[in-house]
Amino acid sequence: MKNWKAFVVAALVRALRTFCQTFIGFVAVGAALSDIPWLEALSVSAVAALLSIMTSIITGLPEVDKVSTEKGAHEE
Repeated sequence: MKNWKAFVVAALVRALRTFCQTFIGFVAVGAALSDIPWLEALSVSAVAALLSIMTSIITGLPEVDKVSTEKGAHEE
Protein backbone atom coordinates (compact mmCIF):
# COMPACT_ATOMS: atom_id res chain seq x y z
CA MET A 1 0.00 0.00 0.00
CA LYS A 2 1.57 3.24 -1.14
CA ASN A 3 -0.40 5.59 1.06
CA TRP A 4 -0.34 3.70 4.36
CA LYS A 5 0.00 6.82 6.54
CA ALA A 6 -3.21 8.27 5.10
CA PHE A 7 -4.87 4.88 5.56
CA VAL A 8 -3.87 4.67 9.23
CA VAL A 9 -5.07 8.22 9.93
CA ALA A 10 -8.39 7.65 8.13
CA ALA A 11 -8.93 4.29 9.87
CA LEU A 12 -8.24 5.81 13.29
CA VAL A 13 -10.59 8.73 12.59
CA ARG A 14 -13.32 6.27 11.64
CA ALA A 15 -12.63 4.18 14.74
CA LEU A 16 -12.80 7.25 16.99
CA ARG A 17 -16.10 8.29 15.42
CA THR A 18 -17.44 4.77 15.89
CA PHE A 19 -16.28 4.77 19.52
CA CYS A 20 -18.00 8.10 20.22
CA GLN A 21 -21.20 7.14 18.43
CA THR A 22 -21.41 3.84 20.30
CA PHE A 23 -20.61 5.46 23.64
CA ILE A 24 -23.20 8.20 23.17
CA GLY A 25 -25.80 5.67 22.04
CA PHE A 26 -25.07 3.50 25.05
CA VAL A 27 -25.23 6.39 27.51
CA ALA A 28 -28.13 8.28 25.95
CA VAL A 29 -30.64 5.49 26.47
CA GLY A 30 -32.29 7.56 29.16
CA ALA A 31 -30.65 6.34 32.32
CA ALA A 32 -29.63 8.71 35.07
CA LEU A 33 -25.87 9.38 35.22
CA SER A 34 -25.57 7.39 38.43
CA ASP A 35 -27.25 4.36 36.80
CA ILE A 36 -24.99 4.13 33.74
CA PRO A 37 -22.58 1.18 33.75
CA TRP A 38 -19.55 3.24 32.67
CA LEU A 39 -17.12 0.35 32.39
CA GLU A 40 -19.55 -1.57 30.21
CA ALA A 41 -20.14 1.50 28.02
CA LEU A 42 -16.39 1.95 27.53
CA SER A 43 -15.90 -1.76 26.82
CA VAL A 44 -18.66 -1.93 24.23
CA SER A 45 -17.38 1.25 22.58
CA ALA A 46 -13.81 -0.08 22.47
CA VAL A 47 -14.98 -3.29 20.81
CA ALA A 48 -16.93 -1.25 18.25
CA ALA A 49 -13.80 0.81 17.51
CA LEU A 50 -11.73 -2.35 17.09
CA LEU A 51 -14.31 -3.77 14.70
CA SER A 52 -14.19 -0.51 12.76
CA ILE A 53 -10.42 -0.82 12.35
CA MET A 54 -10.75 -4.45 11.29
CA THR A 55 -13.42 -3.52 8.75
CA SER A 56 -11.21 -0.76 7.36
CA ILE A 57 -8.35 -3.23 6.93
CA ILE A 58 -10.54 -5.84 5.24
CA THR A 59 -12.62 -3.59 2.97
CA GLY A 60 -10.35 -0.59 2.53
CA LEU A 61 -11.27 3.06 2.83
CA PRO A 62 -12.86 4.81 -0.14
CA GLU A 63 -11.58 8.22 0.89
CA VAL A 64 -7.96 6.99 0.87
CA ASP A 65 -8.44 5.12 -2.43
CA LYS A 66 -9.94 8.27 -3.95
CA VAL A 67 -6.96 10.42 -2.88
CA SER A 68 -4.52 7.83 -4.23
CA THR A 69 -6.38 7.70 -7.55
CA GLU A 70 -6.49 11.49 -7.83
CA LYS A 71 -2.75 11.78 -7.10
CA GLY A 72 -2.02 9.13 -9.72
CA ALA A 73 -4.07 10.98 -12.31
CA HIS A 74 -2.23 14.26 -11.60
CA GLU A 75 1.18 12.61 -11.80
CA GLU A 76 0.62 11.27 -15.35
